[in-house]
Amino acid sequence: MAKKAANKPRPKTEPIKTRVMIVDDHPIVRRGLAETIRQESDLEVCCEAEDARAAIAAIREGKPDVAVVDLTLKDIGGLELIKQIRAIDEDVIMLVLSMHDESLYAERCLRAGAKGYIMKQEGSERLVTALRTVLAGQVYLSEKMSARLLGKMVGGGTSAGASPLEALSDRELEVFELLGRGLGTRNIAERLCVSIKTVESHREHIKQKLNIKNATELVQHATQWVMSEGGG
Repeated sequence: MAKKAANKPRPKTEPIKTRVMIVDDHPIVRRGLAETIRQESDLEVCCEAEDARAAIAAIREGKPDVAVVDLTLKDIGGLELIKQIRAIDEDVIMLVLSMHDESLYAERCLRAGAKGYIMKQEGSERLVTALRTVLAGQVYLSEKMSARLLGKMVGGGTSAGASPLEALSDRELEVFELLGRGLGTRNIAERLCVSIKTVESHREHIKQKLNIKNATELVQHATQWVMSEGGG
């Protein structure tokens, strides 16, 4: 009489982990973020990128579920990258992690397609909370920023104490920042893949909006602002 085959235990299936991409131009920062994320049993780092070009390639190859994006990169700015990722794969959830002042950038990032904004000064626990919030389909902002945006919506205009820089368009703000980082008009045009004439036009609009008299004063203002921002 044939013996019944022993019931073999079914192999345990590995839980599906959420795939996270990290975009930051500092290797030490990427390593720290990766270590934080890997401590979570349901999250994994699928790819890393130091600039926008590498990030776009990683989106296509690594197929991340969520991207943690810095705003200051080696080629184009994070705001433009958010818009490009949105155009390539609208299912990728984006969380911005930056040194830049949230009062100036958070709303811009949300308009561009990000689902949350967190300052780099926050601890690792906050980063994990922010990731879980955006993955749950909600928007993540600090309490202060949430209240500010709500007040702006209710008031129907610019909130009190707003920076004059809020009057700048995303591209104008990017040009302003690059001027503050020491780039000339030609360098900015090459970096942004636009004509010199376009950059000159942006410079004129910036001067008008910020009530700046000349090119020297414009560069001085931009440099002081970048220094106050801590280098991004």
